[in-house]
Amino acid sequence: MAQEITRRYRKASKKEKGRILDEFCALTGYNRSYAAGLLRKGPPAKKKGKRASLEPVGSRRGRKPIYTAEVRKHLVKVWAIMDCPCGKRLAAAMPFALEALERFGEMRLKDEVRERLLSVSASTCDRLLASERQKLRLRSRHKTRPGSLLKHQIPVRTFREWDDARVGFLEADLVGHDGGVAGGDYCQSLDATDVRSGWTELRALRNKAQVWTHKAIDDIREKLPFPLLGLDSDNGSEFINAHLLRYCEEHQITFTRSRPYRKNDSCYVEQKNWTAVRKYVGYFRYDTEEQLLLLNQLYEVLCPYLNFFQPQARLVEKVREGSRIKKRYDEPKTPYQRILEDPEVDEITKRKLRRKYKRLNPAQLMREINSLQRKLFKTVVSGSIDPHEEGEQDSTYFE
Repeated sequence: MAQEITRRYRKASKKEKGRILDEFCALTGYNRSYAAGLLRKGPPAKKKGKRASLEPVGSRRGRKPIYTAEVRKHLVKVWAIMDCPCGKRLAAAMPFALEALERFGEMRLKDEVRERLLSVSASTCDRLLASERQKLRLRSRHKTRPGSLLKHQIPVRTFREWDDARVGFLEADLVGHDGGVAGGDYCQSLDATDVRSGWTELRALRNKAQVWTHKAIDDIREKLPFPLLGLDSDNGSEFINAHLLRYCEEHQITFTRSRPYRKNDSCYVEQKNWTAVRKYVGYFRYDTEEQLLLLNQLYEVLCPYLNFFQPQARLVEKVREGSRIKKRYDEPKTPYQRILEDPEVDEITKRKLRRKYKRLNPAQLMREINSLQRKLFKTVVSGSIDPHEEGEQDSTYFE
């Protein structure tokens, strides 16, 4: 029967093939595409003592896979070193990530594999990495209370007024590490983010006292690769105080604040509270000197990793269409790339950043981040440890 149907199918016109295929599917219960393949190839010749089968013969139809197991293996490694970004950000990061990893001997790629990785699209990245992806969703907590001191002297800036901001205007916020129990003193993370480029600086503080906030802002100003031109904060008393106002006036820093209870006025830094702080240190309670030291050691490694190797997509346009809001983003770029492309940033600053970039190995930075995270989390789970003790650094992704 199989041979007869196959002969009829091969000789039939296009319309007749459709009818034969319908009959064959109804008779066998096969999927239509599978049945068409069987009829095109035909059953194999009978073996002695065995019945002929309708299974297709020969090799599978269609092209060979473009992204082989070797390509996928290297893609997973790059994805892990880049901290598991989405396909759009990974595809944008691929050229400079491969260049840095090969420069430091972290990867040795065949020309064909390198070509495939450089040409991979965002959607293909997402598809190939679907089985590797793990998602962790945590709800953030906000513990900063609005202050009232000197508010009339510090002008308000809303989120709409950042459109023409130059590199050097920062939004600042504190992230509390209370572990869900707000009593007593606990560590705070100062998150300062440049509005135009996305450059982020992090410092861990003993608590939210004005003296620690002031000291951290001064340290950030001295270590920023560009001049600090402006600082925008929320209305908490750790920012809204005479000491910080006087400091900003002395150093010619424009000091502004957001409107009370309007989180979107600080949208740039609020977004970084998750991607740069919570994502890496979690929601545990940190309240010891040891944990404070580990947090600052972690941030010292994390900041260059985020600023030089993590592409960010910026919102270009938001349009309401009926009940839906349509958002359009620009091409993902790292803060480092955005500063290099900014015509207002001087060439000396750009040269310094290029030199620093050449010295940074993203795989080594990620190993150090993972090691410091393990040490930090161990202090929460099993009591204190020596923060200078060597931890395990190797991960199977980086081998």
